Amino acid sequence: MKRREFVVASALGSFGLGSRQMTLDHSSLRVDALTGAADERGARAGTRKILIAGGGFNKPFIRYMAQLTGKSRPKIMYLPTASADKPGTFLQSCEGLDVEPSIQNSFISSYRQTQTWEEALLSVDAIVASGGNTLNQQVIWKAQGIDLILRKAWDQGIVLGGASAGSLCWFEEGTTDSRPKELSIVQCLGFIKGSHSPHYDREAPRRPTYLKMVGAGELKPGYACHNDAGIYFEDNVVKRVVHTRADAKVFHVTRVGNQAVETELPAEMID
Repeated sequence: MKRREFVVASALGSFGLGSRQMTLDHSSLRVDALTGAADERGARAGTRKILIAGGGFNKPFIRYMAQLTGKSRPKIMYLPTASADKPGTFLQSCEGLDVEPSIQNSFISSYRQTQTWEEALLSVDAIVASGGNTLNQQVIWKAQGIDLILRKAWDQGIVLGGASAGSLCWFEEGTTDSRPKELSIVQCLGFIKGSHSPHYDREAPRRPTYLKMVGAGELKPGYACHNDAGIYFEDNVVKRVVHTRADAKVFHVTRVGNQAVETELPAEMID
């Protein structure tokens, strides 16, 4: 893949990004226009890596996650806590990829679960969190101590990621449909600073609710992703914006006065 420059247009002007990186002062957003080849070699050992999608963490995202590990045949674990341990289509999505997939349930018994959480979660190269109920996911992870092990995995360079609840869970906070009647705010792990809204184009209440909450200061500024679009972070730096559908978009959403301002982040196609 050839080196390319991203041009990020915002309400406060257009900023050309060079071949490495720069900071947008109005939002503290940093986008590194690294080549795809650099991403695919995997980051430095111990680099903290998260790959999210607004919805649809399917084969292209799993392939890209595998590349980010830097391993020839990485072990990728599916953690379906948010879906009450339903495996979904994860194994099917891994078919044809040079990976070793596994599923780690959270609803376990001491008689069947013979490894500690640390032994299980730190034995793989990447972990995909499922979609589902984010609030329940967070409660279970904290009750089991899984949240602490995931932090250790992140610190050690194990690639983390997912879509929907599996993208929201890594942020400080965001909008969730985990409670009755209406979207509400959920507090999450806080590995990535700020807030998040998944399903930005697929569920009608998502965009207006997120913009209203960010504009009112109820949510911190953050990132909103359409289904089939996502972001690769190293630490809290946006390293690459990707999509698997040409019209799928990613936005950085900031607060200016009492209004939320969307800045679209140019995305690259992955397949």
